[in-house]
Amino acid sequence: MSTPGSFPHRGMITISIMLATIMQALDTTIANVALPHMQGSLQASQDQITWVLTSYIVASAIALPLTGWLCGQFGRRRVFLISVVGFTIASALCGLATSLVGIVAARLLQGVFGAALVPLSQAVLLDINPREKVGQAMAIWGAGIMVGPILGPLLGGWLTENFDWRWVFFINLPVGVFAWWGIARYLPESRPQGERLDVFGFVTLSIAIGMLQLFLDRGEQLDWFDSWEIKLEAAAALIAFAFFVVHTWTVQGVSFFNRELLKDRNFVTGLLFAFIVGMILFATMALLPSFLQGLMGYPVIYTGEVTAPRGIGTMIAMIIVGRLVQRYDVRAIMAVGFSLTAFSLWQMTRLTLQMDSTLIVTSGFIQGLGIGFTFVPLSTATFATLPAHLRHQGTPVFSLLRNIGSSVGISIVQALLTEGSGKAHAQIAALVGPGNQALAQLPSMMKPDTLAGLALINGEVTRQGALIGYLDDFAIMMFMTVLAIPLLALIRNPRRAQAASTPAEVPH
Repeated sequence: MSTPGSFPHRGMITISIMLATIMQALDTTIANVALPHMQGSLQASQDQITWVLTSYIVASAIALPLTGWLCGQFGRRRVFLISVVGFTIASALCGLATSLVGIVAARLLQGVFGAALVPLSQAVLLDINPREKVGQAMAIWGAGIMVGPILGPLLGGWLTENFDWRWVFFINLPVGVFAWWGIARYLPESRPQGERLDVFGFVTLSIAIGMLQLFLDRGEQLDWFDSWEIKLEAAAALIAFAFFVVHTWTVQGVSFFNRELLKDRNFVTGLLFAFIVGMILFATMALLPSFLQGLMGYPVIYTGEVTAPRGIGTMIAMIIVGRLVQRYDVRAIMAVGFSLTAFSLWQMTRLTLQMDSTLIVTSGFIQGLGIGFTFVPLSTATFATLPAHLRHQGTPVFSLLRNIGSSVGISIVQALLTEGSGKAHAQIAALVGPGNQALAQLPSMMKPDTLAGLALINGEVTRQGALIGYLDDFAIMMFMTVLAIPLLALIRNPRRAQAASTPAEVPH
């Protein structure tokens, strides 16, 4: 047994596990910008190539809840090493793929092996650091998982344009090798518990999560409930989840979801906020690249450059907040984070199609600060009072709720964007008619009495309608962020809760 303060090689352990975390976090978004190049190379249709993303998301979501049981059965270090090896090999297979079936299969393997990396790294950092260092440890962990959505598109675009789309995956190979060596060399093994697997609970939860992810990922493409596929996925997710809940609530003995987790108020509240943070922050970040490339006409590389200050803001905030969480109430720090995020979203409601990139940079930087001031104290508060022996089961659930929140948020904003853009287009188009004297001021090429002129006018109406749709989405996200602030009262002050609890012995 080791106490957190007595762990040797803490620095090397941190570097090694964070390399694995960053590798996995990047692959959630790095492939997005390379899809058009993959489509041509693999001779796939637009609908088919999206399975490169969908397969990874669904496989990761299904495998993620299994992390806790695997660690209890085989030991955390062994699971970590197998996950890194599997993810690295799957990355190589993705880069070597010559067909759509090949790359989708490799991405499925990537999702299965990569699912455990993020929750395992969080659990290890919580265990090897004393309580006074937990805030800084969560800052490091938060910075690692935020690399994906922030820097993934920039790095993916640069590799695709300067080398080849296959390097989006090959870049993982040296990172995986170094991560494996560090974990194998420095991370001590935890003692396996020999836990029995609740097969029915795992199967029903896996079906529910898999169907939910398919429903959210493909709903926009298939026009939601106008498609029988979407109806079946929604029904399957609801039925499977209902069976899982009833089974977990009534089963005698071991259940796949440890009900002891629900006895910790901060953990349960933290799950709620993990869902909210995932929904608000990740959905907002998903909107901006399409706005900049689709409406503003920014190239992929320049889009990455003007959105990079968000990452800088996040890093700065995480460096600062890692020290603040031990001195101040985390609820106050999170309130600052939500307020900064709401202000940045208000700034984004002022975007126009004629502006330069200044407002994009400043609002992104402020939003980055908000992300850092929100995520680190949330992670700290969620696990502040959770017994050490439950962490390997709690961290996967926390990551799962954050991922589901981001999927739900992205689906909501995309659906609202489509609906809002369509309504705005219809309202603006209704003004284009002979009675509108403003049309006389248009250039001759845009006169509505010719087909070419009507086409140009319709193109501009479409752009303006899309702009209104984006601005409405940013406004909705702003109001949701503001409404989340009062819910912070549900969180207990971790410092008081820790003082009232007895320190638990930490296994290594």
